[in-house]
Amino acid sequence: MEIKLQNCGQRISIVGTSGSGKTTLAKNISQLLQIPHVELDALHWEPNWIEAPDQVFRDRISKALSGDRWVVDGNYSKVRDLVWGSADTVVFLDYPFEIVLRQLLRRTLQRSLNKEELWSGNRESIYKTFFSQDSILLWMLKTYANNRKKYPALLQQPEYKHLSFVHLRSPKMTEAWLTLARCSKNLC
Repeated sequence: MEIKLQNCGQRISIVGTSGSGKTTLAKNISQLLQIPHVELDALHWEPNWIEAPDQVFRDRISKALSGDRWVVDGNYSKVRDLVWGSADTVVFLDYPFEIVLRQLLRRTLQRSLNKEELWSGNRESIYKTFFSQDSILLWMLKTYANNRKKYPALLQQPEYKHLSFVHLRSPKMTEAWLTLARCSKNLC
């Protein structure tokens, strides 16, 4: 396993399938580099799981990314132009299906049982997770295979040539990358 740390700035976008660990990694990077963490879900969801209007969402993101240093987690294609257009690095968490499913189940069950508030008063529930068309598990099943193809292909497009790309294929690889970052304080 080869992990390279390239010289890059500190405007980092973390992408990956739901349950891959984007928010956890973003929080670790935020603490390590002492930079703001922007969670796209928190800017997207209104109370009662209502999506923010597109322009409101875009305005929130523009404001959150106005600084020189940040780490963003999330996959919203409708704002990719804002996030990736300002980023210097994209980190893709591309873990095996079994790992993502296990992490998502564990996280969702824990949040549901603890009635953990996420954003704007929203909470995950056992019913919504297992018996609803809005299930995060169904979403992961629908998007997993496509995400594995989509992100490497997107990064070949001319408008994203300015980005450094970090492709992490396992939690072990991610931890090794973070360990190198801690030692060097140069994350990419």
